[in-house]
Amino acid sequence: MDAASVMQELEALGKERLKKMYMSNGAHEPLFGVATGEMKPMAKKIKHDQALAEQLYATGNYDAMYFAGVIADPKAMTEADFERWIDGAYFYMLADFVVAVTLTESDIAQEVADKWIASGEELRMSAGWSCYCWLLGRYPDSQFSESKLAGMLEQVQRTIHDAPERAKYSMNNFIYTVAISFVPLHDKAVEVAKAVGPVEVGQGKKRKLINALVNIEKMMDKGQIGFKRKYVRC
Repeated sequence: MDAASVMQELEALGKERLKKMYMSNGAHEPLFGVATGEMKPMAKKIKHDQALAEQLYATGNYDAMYFAGVIADPKAMTEADFERWIDGAYFYMLADFVVAVTLTESDIAQEVADKWIASGEELRMSAGWSCYCWLLGRYPDSQFSESKLAGMLEQVQRTIHDAPERAKYSMNNFIYTVAISFVPLHDKAVEVAKAVGPVEVGQGKKRKLINALVNIEKMMDKGQIGFKRKYVRC
């Protein structure tokens, strides 16, 4: 399939209800409103095609950009490629669920994520912390440095309340993910969650509190400590 035929098929799969939902979360035109599950048959035909993924991502169409992440070949992507993708990720669903997810399957995931976390830029920070969440929830504990992750937990504890808006969500999720998916630091993550407490997010009258500890305790009650998923990408 070429880019034009993929775009035609995505447009045919679009639904107005989903388009409105994506837009309420920050997406903007152009987009069709395609359910991610509806993309699977086309993804099975294409498998991985980095050249096509690049063409689709460059359209600026949300659905095409999402699908680009599904068919991308992360191991063929350079740091410059990921920088270009994060530059094009104009809201958190692209940063955290397309770019960060794709980055997890590359050999430079932690290196790039570390730079994004240190950047001070909202969506880069959010994608960097999200990348670690996807990594920890997928790969064996032995692939990570316990001391590095402990330091990152301490960084979250010090900085989360003053972090950029979207970064707060991903940093909160990082505490939760370490507690659930990285067993060696479960106790430390619980202590950090308690120390951090509720985190205020949102804007104007739509402000709310998120609390990693509440979700950690729910998973502990279900006996889910040590949870790992089989796949990150669709």
